[in-house]
Amino acid sequence: MAQPVGIFFEHPEWFKKLFARLDERGIPYEKLHAGFHRFNPLETERKYSLVFNRISSSAYTRGHGQGIFYSKAFIAYIEQNGVPVINGSKATEIETSKALQLLLFQRLGLKFPKSIVVNHASQILDAAKELQFPIAVKPNIGGAGAGIIRFNTLASLEEAVESDSISLGIDETALVQEFIPARGGHINRVETLNGKFLYAIKVFTTGESFNLCPAEICQVPQAQEEAPQAIGEVCMTTAVKKGLKVEAFTPPTAVIEAVEQIVKEANINVGGIEYIVDDRNGDILFYDINALSNFIADAEQVIGFDPFVNLVDYIETLIKNP
Repeated sequence: MAQPVGIFFEHPEWFKKLFARLDERGIPYEKLHAGFHRFNPLETERKYSLVFNRISSSAYTRGHGQGIFYSKAFIAYIEQNGVPVINGSKATEIETSKALQLLLFQRLGLKFPKSIVVNHASQILDAAKELQFPIAVKPNIGGAGAGIIRFNTLASLEEAVESDSISLGIDETALVQEFIPARGGHINRVETLNGKFLYAIKVFTTGESFNLCPAEICQVPQAQEEAPQAIGEVCMTTAVKKGLKVEAFTPPTAVIEAVEQIVKEANINVGGIEYIVDDRNGDILFYDINALSNFIADAEQVIGFDPFVNLVDYIETLIKNP
């Protein structure tokens, strides 16, 4: 009997279509819940034909934050035992650190929103003084926009720091980042599979400003100019159902080449890259790498095909050609 594919995941909804497509093909698989798992380092027997790593950086918002840190050891264990991994250790490392993502952009010569990395709230004000307001403070390990706050003025930021109301996230590290006005009122996400362009979408919101957060499109609520604004969260996978306008498009060739360069450098087998066009000067700014999120829902209506079919084709090829 063929060894199963191990699906390492924790989101209760995102992967139902993946499981359905695997069932249709008759490909055996085992669900490995990243929030409740264990392994013995002394056991070296291969149990899986391959492992597909899909632990999301937003897991902590569903009470499964332990899975984010645990995944690094588990995926390393799987790799050490010679089991192929889709989105392995390097992809996981990049996915779970916005700071490392910025370093990757810098290494590749790609532009990104001006940012300062901090590891204590006492550093936020000095960091912000190097930037142009409005700014956002965003946790290094993020997901679903959780914990991201926009500040329009230095005074509002000072008040938040003094009242100890800013959380740096589960690893006590955060980005202080310039908030970018989006040209055309949308952000752009480019999905890749096996290192190549798969599809791209524009996601519009009802406002003109966007939070820069992974695999999410977040609306900035109306608020007083001085008040800090907690960024709302709208998941990319449910953007259409939430009523946001989403449309397929083909990015410029230079963008596609840059995206493919990013996923190659990060060893991402399947994942999305987000970028925004700065309305102030037309600069293309890359801001997020998503190795462990998911495809958009209602894909057939938006992009004209089901990307899970392509994904299962890829999984099947890896199984047959290990």
